[in-house]
Amino acid sequence: MKDPRFAEFVAVFVDVVRAGSFSGAARRRGVTPSAIVRQIDALEHGLGVRVLVRSTRALAMTDAGERLFERGQRLIDDLVDVHAEIAAFDGAIAGVLRIACFPTFGKRYVLPVAGTLMRDHPGLSVELDLTERLADPARDRLDAVIRIGHLADSALIATKLADQSRLAVAAPGYLDRHGTPDGIDDLRGHRLLDKLHGADLLGWADMLGDAGGQPGCGAVVFRSDDFEALRLAALEGMGVAFLPSWVVGPDVRAGHLKRLALDGEPWARDPQGIFLLRALQEPSAKLRAFIDGLRSAIGTPPVWEP
Repeated sequence: MKDPRFAEFVAVFVDVVRAGSFSGAARRRGVTPSAIVRQIDALEHGLGVRVLVRSTRALAMTDAGERLFERGQRLIDDLVDVHAEIAAFDGAIAGVLRIACFPTFGKRYVLPVAGTLMRDHPGLSVELDLTERLADPARDRLDAVIRIGHLADSALIATKLADQSRLAVAAPGYLDRHGTPDGIDDLRGHRLLDKLHGADLLGWADMLGDAGGQPGCGAVVFRSDDFEALRLAALEGMGVAFLPSWVVGPDVRAGHLKRLALDGEPWARDPQGIFLLRALQEPSAKLRAFIDGLRSAIGTPPVWEP
């Protein structure tokens, strides 16, 4: 007789493969690694074949395991999606809300909304993945991801939260020492702040015609892989920054940074967007509440606009 727990064991197996270890799957499921091992043992016993090759270093799938993972992950994900879509009709704001977004945006704008929701709905918990990688709600099993920029065509459902504008800014003290540029060409002699990793993620090429730090395009004196660190570097007077308004807009409004509206800011003619992307047609009650809360917190126009 087939084990009625087969579907449960396959779901555990999929989690183990995705996590890369028994302990990783155990953390995700809130159980002990030994409980995960027992379920995989039961799966292999019921199938009569090994699906994992175990060693002290790592786990590897057998040929049978690869086929099981290929078919099983789709079935399990479909079941999870069906459960989420049907549960959405209940209207209860509870369970785990899983969101991925840029670190600085998440800390500034997502965390306060999540905190309010969790206070209002004690049955809700949140997993916030602060990452610069392009997380995918379907592949990564997330309720939603927040992406910034121009969207590529996809099957994901997008909700626009706001436009993103970029601002060239510098601290008043820096401008006192180095002078205020009158136009874009003047920046070629200034000290610039840029992203540490990635292909010109700050968009200096949009302003200067090439990536910051290249010959004739100014001297990059500080690099960081974090927007908040670049903002702090600008506040310290280390150089000119070119950052999203949601990062430095409040500082411009407070007078801590000065906006350099060089040559009419031609880079602002094609604004990018801030989008929330989801995979499911019918969002859950918890996701609807989060979207409503985030839109309200951002406002129209956005609260960060100087």
